[in-house]
Amino acid sequence: MLFDQTPLHRDNFIKLAKDGYFNGVLFHRVINNFMIQSGDPDSRERKPGKLYGKGGPEMNIPAEFSPQLFHKIGAVAAAREGDDINPFRESSGSQFYIVEGKIQNEESLSNAENRINVRNRAIGKNTFYKFPDSIKEQYMTIGGTPHLDTQYTVFGQVVSGMDVVHKISDLDTDSNDRPMDDVFIISTYVYKKRIKIF
Repeated sequence: MLFDQTPLHRDNFIKLAKDGYFNGVLFHRVINNFMIQSGDPDSRERKPGKLYGKGGPEMNIPAEFSPQLFHKIGAVAAAREGDDINPFRESSGSQFYIVEGKIQNEESLSNAENRINVRNRAIGKNTFYKFPDSIKEQYMTIGGTPHLDTQYTVFGQVVSGMDVVHKISDLDTDSNDRPMDDVFIISTYVYKKRIKIF
């Protein structure tokens, strides 16, 4: 499911999916209890042991942060280059990840808030971020990766098939977090159905 609060990311993802852009693309970076990442078109070549993650369109998408959209389990978010060369946190034109994450507690959420605020200060944002109670409750019951909030644009949510995400996340990986056995997107389809979730 793609969110209307992130129209630039939504429309870009729909276009790529309709064009077959993701067909044959690897899940090139997989970290258990964290996330699985795909969207690098160069990974279609599937060269053994090669490090992927640099490919994609020659454009970035402006960040579209929304306080209602956060990194709970199943969140779909845009990958991007680091703050050192990308202080506006613009998203990759094609690479994305799906959150697996884990159940959080008060201490881990406090640590995540501190991490977010340190990273924000490093790029000149002196605002203080604190998780709203409603979001904390979800992190503590269903899980996710809270330290990524306000850092990467969440633009979608898995609504069916998290069992597949867990299976991919459980794969053995090399030192670059690439699965030892290639796992890739066979094909993508777009279905239009409007639902209100907020």
